[in-house]
Amino acid sequence: MGGARVGPGAVIDGFTIGRLVHGGAMANLWEVSHAGFEPPLLMKVPVLSEGADPAAIVSFEMEQMILPRLSGPHVPRFIAAGDFAVQPYLVMEQVPGPSMLRHLPRLPLAAREVADLGATIAVALDDLHRQHVVHLDVKPSNVLTRPGGEAVLVDFGLSRHDQLPDLMAEQFRLPYGTAPYMAPEQVLGERRDPRSDQFALGVLMYFFATGARPFGDPQRLAGLKRRLWRDPVPPRRLRPGCPPWLQEIILRCLEVNPAWRYPTAAQLAFELRHPEQVRLTARSERMRRDSFTTVLRRRFQEDSSRPGRAGAVAGHAAGAPIVAVAIDLADTAPPLAEALRTHVAHILGSLPGARVACLNVLKQGVLTLDSDLDTEGRNKVLQRLVELRHWAGPLDLEEGRVSFHVLESPHPAAALLRYARDNRVDHIILGARAASTRRTLLGSVSGEVAAHAPCTVTVVRLRRHAAAEASGASEEQDGGTWTVG
Repeated sequence: MGGARVGPGAVIDGFTIGRLVHGGAMANLWEVSHAGFEPPLLMKVPVLSEGADPAAIVSFEMEQMILPRLSGPHVPRFIAAGDFAVQPYLVMEQVPGPSMLRHLPRLPLAAREVADLGATIAVALDDLHRQHVVHLDVKPSNVLTRPGGEAVLVDFGLSRHDQLPDLMAEQFRLPYGTAPYMAPEQVLGERRDPRSDQFALGVLMYFFATGARPFGDPQRLAGLKRRLWRDPVPPRRLRPGCPPWLQEIILRCLEVNPAWRYPTAAQLAFELRHPEQVRLTARSERMRRDSFTTVLRRRFQEDSSRPGRAGAVAGHAAGAPIVAVAIDLADTAPPLAEALRTHVAHILGSLPGARVACLNVLKQGVLTLDSDLDTEGRNKVLQRLVELRHWAGPLDLEEGRVSFHVLESPHPAAALLRYARDNRVDHIILGARAASTRRTLLGSVSGEVAAHAPCTVTVVRLRRHAAAEASGASEEQDGGTWTVG
């Protein structure tokens, strides 16, 4: 990956870079123009500099997969995407309207205005959910408004598509999102429930109606988890003029258990547009938070109101297993990499529903702080993702059946085992390297994985003559594969 220079005046695949619209921790937005497309256009480029968040690459991969599959007025129109091997980017229409951030200087807003804004966002969410996507990062800056009034959802880097691998869940254990808006189940690692977006919208409406965020802005996981047992101050306590029907809707969106929220975003939009038809419950009259004893009970006991703790990958059919392939990308490994690919192709021939996760471990120093860049200034993780894609190319797998992951760890075997457990992998395939003094003294990665894996492990070994030819030796000895169930 050479990496093109991105800056004003640069031309990438025919797109001429203009001014920087937004500089973020994970990506930058540039105005661009192209003779073949109607302006205005935006180019999104991930931040790949030294010290960048590793999630920036993974979230950008997710957005590159999701955005081209979306359509309609509630998402930006997809234009083009850049090859990861050259320069990753996304080009989309520049929505000609402001974000919901424009309302912040006027908070709190009138109840009817809060309901109207909430309804337009709920309609956009319903359209997104019908396209198999949960947004998982709904907040004022990620909601734009078209001149006709339609809400437009942007930034799908943390989103979950029902029919695609969830790279964020597979690679990172900590929840990703914007702290004030994250749903309780999202904090616990559950990323598949569309009602999580309702919770975020409830936070936004609470904020717009009262001028305060219901759960503050916690910066640690312990603070995020408080929303599992600590209810917010009722909106009417902060703003007595808030009508009961609006408090009813907001507090229903903020229920800890997703089952107690609205069944769909479309039903939420209907309630916001027809306040006279909202059925009022005890929520609408509340003026105080729950008692200290109630909070303690929720905190220290299992409570039916709490969301379920689903795993990163819920139950899968026996005919559609997850096959993880650990691939060594070292210069000395091509024959072994080819043998692995042949074995994977054989498995896929008998299991057409299988999904393949291509893994590589970027070994980190135990005590030293390693650079994110190689000697040529290229991002190491991105470079390895490109090489993994190249390895998998001959398998000719469609997008939803293959994913790519670079695991950063000082202990390769531990990283592979952790990935297998966290993602309920059914079968691990990896290669056994040639004998060496270091391997004899420290033990092999393949041996440790085979000994401790929670699933079937197949170790592919080169026949000695193949390895000898690669190194110029003449020794011969049979090899092959061995499997541990």
